[in-house]
Amino acid sequence: METTKTDGVVREAAGNVKEAVGSIAGDVGLQMEGKVDELRGRAQQLCADASDIARDAMSSSPLAVLAGAVAAGFVLGALWSANRRDDV
Repeated sequence: METTKTDGVVREAAGNVKEAVGSIAGDVGLQMEGKVDELRGRAQQLCADASDIARDAMSSSPLAVLAGAVAAGFVLGALWSANRRDDV
């Protein structure tokens, strides 16, 4: 997972540079592309961190994670079922 986080850092830095160049050149399109790349980099870093946290939680307490997954599935199923009854 470290390469994904590293890729995110690189993408965020490249986005910052692209946004700065667009700002200096007065190119709004380039600024927006830079901002999008920066946000994609941050999102990639957050996903890498979340997967690391999930992996650690699963290895330290697998039954608690399983119980949480079952509870989330039950809630989603109940919401989906209630939504289907409203449509009929």
